[in-house]
Amino acid sequence: MAIKPHIDRHFDDELRELRGRVLEMGGFVEKQIADAVRVLENRNAREAEKVIERDQVVNQMDVEIEEMCLRMLALHQPAARDLRFITTAMKINADLERAGDMAQNICERAMELSREPQLKPYVDVPRMARMTQEMLQDCLDAFVREDCDLALSVCRADAAVDALLQQIFRELISYMVEDPATISRAMRIIFISKYLERVADHATNIAEMVVFLVKGKSIRHMDEPPTEV
Repeated sequence: MAIKPHIDRHFDDELRELRGRVLEMGGFVEKQIADAVRVLENRNAREAEKVIERDQVVNQMDVEIEEMCLRMLALHQPAARDLRFITTAMKINADLERAGDMAQNICERAMELSREPQLKPYVDVPRMARMTQEMLQDCLDAFVREDCDLALSVCRADAAVDALLQQIFRELISYMVEDPATISRAMRIIFISKYLERVADHATNIAEMVVFLVKGKSIRHMDEPPTEV
């Protein structure tokens, strides 16, 4: 019995470290997405290659966090709240890794676009990027603060991103109908918009997991996010 407080303190330290590692990964992924959109706007293929190379850092973080979670589950056999926290961290980690993949995909399409004349000024795509980055930042803040209200606001923000995606899609379809020579460029911009929409989906997933962490209640697969839980 005498050593139990020491064990508990060690476990608490590991939980704090896990939280910090998830946030570190989230911050890195946020920067990857911002840099990817900047590459698109600046038509800078060399910078795109650097962002793509840094995806290996995201992958390494993913592996390390997953291994940390599995080790904590095996060694401490946590229950109740601690178990929810570790399993939630694992799922958030997976969504962050997939969001990081979207930054790589954006850079690949941006490199292709840089080899052709620019189709149109980029206005809506950077706006969508800012919206998704804000969602990603807010869902991570909600995770740190265990803030259900902030998490639910992220879930509600996803509808605005979806609406903007449809607006971009309609505009680019009109370009392709009027001039078939624009099809390849327009399709690449549509792909980039879809990648950003998927980042928003991953942020929404994280927000839903925060609600589960705090309330022990799943709000996934609901037609509309609830106003409160």
